Amino acid sequence: MKLCMIGSRGHCHYVFESLKEVPFVELAAVSSGCEDSPQRLLDGAARCGFSPKVYDDYREMLDREKPDLVSVDGPFDRHAEMCIEALRRNINVFCEKPIALDFASLDEIEKAHAAASAKIVSMVGLRYEPAFQHAHELVEAGAVGKVKLIGTRKSYRFGVRPDFYRNRATYGGTIPWVGSHAMDWMIYYGKSGFDTVWACEERSDNFGYGDLEVAAQCLFRMSNGIIAQASIDYLRPAAAPTHGDDRVRIAGTDGVLEVAGGRIMLIDAQGEREIPVPPPKRSLFSDFVLDVAGERPALVDAPQTFLLTRACLAARESADTGDLYHFGK
Repeated sequence: MKLCMIGSRGHCHYVFESLKEVPFVELAAVSSGCEDSPQRLLDGAARCGFSPKVYDDYREMLDREKPDLVSVDGPFDRHAEMCIEALRRNINVFCEKPIALDFASLDEIEKAHAAASAKIVSMVGLRYEPAFQHAHELVEAGAVGKVKLIGTRKSYRFGVRPDFYRNRATYGGTIPWVGSHAMDWMIYYGKSGFDTVWACEERSDNFGYGDLEVAAQCLFRMSNGIIAQASIDYLRPAAAPTHGDDRVRIAGTDGVLEVAGGRIMLIDAQGEREIPVPPPKRSLFSDFVLDVAGERPALVDAPQTFLLTRACLAARESADTGDLYHFGK
């Protein structure tokens, strides 16, 4: 399979981390897709043993190279455009999340996908972290009984961020960017779409970063009755031992499972105990490639990708307006 890569603003490292697991994939060409330097892409390619061509125009790259796969990680506000261009060429798309920053663009991606045979998924890498992946296996096996409540936390250090984070038009908002991981956990563990969401957000004391929201809360009712909540912030102190504090609590009729700091704790009729975390069975990019190759279904698919993106945009709209958002209306 031939792979091309567009941009390196987010999590393109998922590609480089698992290329060795799919040795039949050739990284043929890269393009920054904007004014950014392609050097990060070239450095990652070199570490994996590739010397790809470099294109200034990503469309020319897609037309000339005719890849089977494309990684889309350019400017956030151009994800949708790039996905549509690839899908119209029937190229399988591995895209940074969220794949669109507005409902109209998401609708256009869905139309392009429906007209193609190519697949599309977003870079929901936290599904594939060992503790979260094993927690899903435990929930599927009935460890907590019937899931009733999902609580999530996404807290990041702020650090120094590029100027495009200052503008809603180019950043998209903290709920879609940071909160997308939390909403993906809801879909992953809850196995459902959404009925309603109410959200709120706060921009004050955001370190001088213009439109950027420094904190947010989202409360969802899922279609199957599960209540799901996301706590989202950039308030993790610089001295914290890790960049992110990623947590999930899943409460069900037979127990409660919590994931934090790479560990899993379970309390049920037998009491409270830590569950050992085995090595992950899958990684994100190679899982997508093997799905495209027809070897096995990946842990994420296009319908879940569209559902996640719609949830991100709906929560952001609720936070912007102060109104409860009803899905499907």
